[in-house]
Amino acid sequence: MSAATETLLHVEDLHAHYGKSHILHGVNLQVARNEVVSLLGRNGSGRSTTMKAVMGLVTPTSGHIRLQDRELAGARPYAICRAGIGYVPEEREVFANLTVDENLRMGEQTPVPGAHRWRIEEMFDYFPRLKERRNTKAGSMSGGEQQMLTMCRSLLGNPLVLLIDEPTEGLAPKIVAQVAECIRDMHRKGVSVVLVEQKLAIALKVSTRVCVMGHGRIVFEGTPQELAANEKLVAEWLAV
Repeated sequence: MSAATETLLHVEDLHAHYGKSHILHGVNLQVARNEVVSLLGRNGSGRSTTMKAVMGLVTPTSGHIRLQDRELAGARPYAICRAGIGYVPEEREVFANLTVDENLRMGEQTPVPGAHRWRIEEMFDYFPRLKERRNTKAGSMSGGEQQMLTMCRSLLGNPLVLLIDEPTEGLAPKIVAQVAECIRDMHRKGVSVVLVEQKLAIALKVSTRVCVMGHGRIVFEGTPQELAANEKLVAEWLAV
C-alpha cells in the first residue's frame, strides 16, 4: 500500500477470546479506500472471528480498531455500523417475518461523509430475483435468495467498509457469479470490502490484496498474483 493511499480501516494488535480460548493473537490489518481485501485461511484460522471482533460482536478484545481517525475498539455494534462499517454475516440473519422490501428498508441509514448512497433499485439491478420476490417473507426464501438479501440490506446502510463473511457458501454457480459481480461493482463505486471466502478462485478474482491467516494471526499479505505464485505458502496454509 503506497504512502499516498488513504487507509480507511486500521486494525492493530487485535486480540480476542472465546471464554478461556485465545483466538486472535495480534492481528494487524489495513484496508485502503476502494480496496477489496480477502482474508484467506483454513477453518479455525481466525478469519470470521476477526470480522466479528471488528464489529464489536466478540468480547473481550484488546488492540485498536480505527475507521479513518475514529477509534472503535470497545464500541457497541450499532455504533460501529453507524460510523460506516457494514457486516454481512455468514449466518445471513434475515428478518424472517418481514418481506424482502421491509428487510431492505430496515437496512437504510444516512451515509457518513464520503460514502456512496445506495438505493433499493440498485439492489434489484444486482439481483432481479429480489425484485420478483419483494413482497415475499424472507423466511420462506432459499439460502441463495437470503444471501442476496443480506448483502443488499447491508449495502443500503451506505458503508465506507463492508465486511462479508463466506458469501458464496452453498450457492449455485449462477448466484456465485452474481455475488462476485456485485462485489466488483461495490469496488468500482468506492466501497472498501473485507471478504472471507473459502473458494480461492473467487477470492483471487475479486481481490486487490489478500491476507492469509493461520493460528489467529496474519502470516502473509500481498497481491493475488503473489499468492498464486507462492506454492509453498498455499500448501502450508490453504491446502486441505
